[in-house]
Amino acid sequence: MFRVRGSNARMSLTDEHSQDSTPTLAAQHGATLPRLVEVMRRLLAPDGCPWDREQTLATLRPFVIEEAHEVVDAIDSGSPAELREELGDLLMQIVFQSALTERQGWFGLDDVVDGICEKLVRRHPHVFGDTQVSGTDEVLANWEKLKAAEKKDRGVLDGLPRSLPALLRAVRIGEKAARVGYDWPDLSGVRTKVDEELAELDLALEGDDAARVQEELGDVLFALASLARKRGVDPEAALRGTLDRFTSRVQSAEALAREAGTTLPQLDDAARDVLWERVKRS
Repeated sequence: MFRVRGSNARMSLTDEHSQDSTPTLAAQHGATLPRLVEVMRRLLAPDGCPWDREQTLATLRPFVIEEAHEVVDAIDSGSPAELREELGDLLMQIVFQSALTERQGWFGLDDVVDGICEKLVRRHPHVFGDTQVSGTDEVLANWEKLKAAEKKDRGVLDGLPRSLPALLRAVRIGEKAARVGYDWPDLSGVRTKVDEELAELDLALEGDDAARVQEELGDVLFALASLARKRGVDPEAALRGTLDRFTSRVQSAEALAREAGTTLPQLDDAARDVLWERVKRS
């Protein structure tokens, strides 16, 4: 349900679609999915691919994470061709793992599709039923109520994977906690919290306790993630943008140094600062 986009992101595929809602493709209904299922069955056949036949759910785990991140990169790139390819790679992982679970007698791809379809219908009574909603906030509140009713023994923060990137996990935890009342009433409250956590970090830095510094730094990062959430900014996208800019500037400074017949490590601090300012101005 996490859909917040960074305000400093480049024009994305979703932005383009929102500006021009005219469909450019005929409606598609997944008619080609059986072909992928059959390709996977052939790869896993006794005379299929040795590598594919050796895989297990455990060995495929890192590939699922990698492919999901590559989808995110493709979205950020704004390239439809790249996104199409990466979505295919991610879909292949779902089909691959479903084929393995089918062989173990657990469930197959049809069960996966049926399960998510039933969940979507069940959790959207304002679309598939008679429930009336006033907007997105009420949709999310109803979603959490329905989810809690389905999973009565699960707490509000249960189900969030620990393997999520920490910044994204911080936002999702904040979102879920806010739905049960644990949140600041406005942006100024969380901004004050950031200052409080920075002050505590300063005190920790004055001491010699590395564990305390780590704890206070974590509190600062969580407070900043909460600030981003309250402001409607995706902190992952914000940090990626900063890292991209920093990387570009370092690479440009390296190029300028090479043009001058030297390297960054060979320059003194003043010379490196001159290059950095040139890069920033350009």
